[in-house]
Amino acid sequence: MSALQLAVHEDRLHLGRVAARQAADALVKACHDNGSATLVVATGTSQFEVLAELALAEDVPWEAVRIFHLDEYVGLSADHPASFRRFLWDRFIDKLPRAPNAFHEIDGQATDPASECRRLAMLVPATPFDVALIGIGENGHLAFNDPPADFTTVDPYIVVQLDERCRRQQVGEGWFRDLSSVPKEAISMSVNRIMASRLLICSVPDRRKADALKATVEGPVTPDVPASILQEHYNCRLHVDRAATALLRQCDTLSK
Repeated sequence: MSALQLAVHEDRLHLGRVAARQAADALVKACHDNGSATLVVATGTSQFEVLAELALAEDVPWEAVRIFHLDEYVGLSADHPASFRRFLWDRFIDKLPRAPNAFHEIDGQATDPASECRRLAMLVPATPFDVALIGIGENGHLAFNDPPADFTTVDPYIVVQLDERCRRQQVGEGWFRDLSSVPKEAISMSVNRIMASRLLICSVPDRRKADALKATVEGPVTPDVPASILQEHYNCRLHVDRAATALLRQCDTLSK
């Protein structure tokens, strides 16, 4: 039986507020208990409200928090409108009340993406991340681990091929003008490294994610639905809005 903890919110704003508060509380506790904390941050439209609210959390000792970047396109400059590095600097890092201990961003323009993966691997902690903010793609991807995802690799970061549905999603969300403009490769945190987090906070708003959410929550655990692996995590909080639950069998309880 899945251990996923599903919270249904009336709208995206409430979803973002509750998810951000959960993340902030976990970071405060980790810093209190251990003197520091680690945070993984995702990008994309599902994270707009979450990151905006979390950036307002004055009680988090940000100077003790190391922040890790989830994924980035290969070959995309940091000043490109679709760059995830730019997204995180503009929408989160630069808006924090105090500078974090570190922000370990992915260099999508590295000459050798495989070498960049190895560099990043040297930075990740030997222990689980304290908090990981993640989302689910329209094709069920987790980070940029498109189906069929690699559930076996223990490398923290890997070079992945982006499937057409994933690339079309990027066009549909307005990040690129057409499919030919979307890179075909990315550097992504691996599924196993994402799962090695003490707390996963997964935000899934919008009706267009309803198919992926149903497969994630109600279907079997399979690489063909990468996010289905979340069923096996011991502490995954899944935050969704009403629209995203359209296809779920039973989903009547609203989060307060």
